[in-house]
Amino acid sequence: MSELSKAVFVGSDGYRKAAFGQNHPLAISRVETVYDLSKMLDWLPADRFEQSPTATVDDLIRFHARDYVEALAEADVVGSVSSGHREKYCFGTMENPYFPGVFDRASLSVGGSIRAAEIAATGRVAYHPSGGTHHGRPDHASGFCYFNDPVFAVLTLLDRGVSRVAYIDLDAHHGDGVQDAFNDNDRVWTVSTHEAGRWPYTGLRDDNGGGRSLNLPVPAGFNDSELQFLMIETILPFLEVASPDALVITTGADALSGDPLSKLDLSNVGLCSAVMTLVRTYPSAVVLGGGGYNPWTLARCWTSLWGMLAGFEIPDQLPQTAVCRLNALDCDLVDEEDVLPNWNTTLLDTPNHGPISDHVTELARAYKLRAST
Repeated sequence: MSELSKAVFVGSDGYRKAAFGQNHPLAISRVETVYDLSKMLDWLPADRFEQSPTATVDDLIRFHARDYVEALAEADVVGSVSSGHREKYCFGTMENPYFPGVFDRASLSVGGSIRAAEIAATGRVAYHPSGGTHHGRPDHASGFCYFNDPVFAVLTLLDRGVSRVAYIDLDAHHGDGVQDAFNDNDRVWTVSTHEAGRWPYTGLRDDNGGGRSLNLPVPAGFNDSELQFLMIETILPFLEVASPDALVITTGADALSGDPLSKLDLSNVGLCSAVMTLVRTYPSAVVLGGGGYNPWTLARCWTSLWGMLAGFEIPDQLPQTAVCRLNALDCDLVDEEDVLPNWNTTLLDTPNHGPISDHVTELARAYKLRAST
């Protein structure tokens, strides 16, 4: 076991319920596969698993507008979304569809991140892969996100006496909702690496959030060597200045090679290594999931990450039960011929090292210029 052997997995069987209806990028098996693989590997003993509570309305209105919360709850009761609510609150749409249990599902994600932050405030790592809904806005849904659970993780850490929190977002999409939520809070610093020119088209290099945000829009093809370079040259120096007492990390699996909704090219080894560098440096941490639209690459990455956080040995080959579980996955966005054989038999990718592009070098240079002025 590693120094992080007290890490806790926060989850719930509530995430097994069907969500997002049909023909939606998130209508795939995600976190439930991570649970299953972890159990098959004996990585979820009772003392490592914490049941996710469901956030109450009183919890939710701390950040979200009461009328929006009540409108989402009403949709669950009546089984539909009125045209007025659809227009005002941006749910019941193709992007943020209504589905039975939507309010409970979104509230469960918030509750899990609150519980994870309570654990992290005691100096531990709490892993909540069902979290990471970083686009949610106070008064409307956005980017497949109904509520913004990372915001609640940050708020809970502050409530528990943490003097300063850093939010680090490694998803392929800019963590816009979290950065904007804390623009005026000098106790919260934010970092986001994300694909340049991709929705929501925010998080430009020059957006420094009043001096407390670091945005790193990276190019298509972004590889493990480039992420490691930015970690050393920009992210860790920025965090040294921020001097946080705790972290909240969103680990979007859409930054991985093979994801249908981005063009980044990280291996799961590269992405997990970046997270491990962060939590070893700042061991009071909430580690969340986020985006990810290839069920194979997501499940392998987030299961591997849990194994690393908890100090388990990653096997070279998966047991047959796990192979069968991965073989059963399906995704309309990933063609059958594009499913690599090792996606069904192993957890770890071959690291994707490569050259450091001029684009990435310029990001680091721009940060150093900013830091020196």
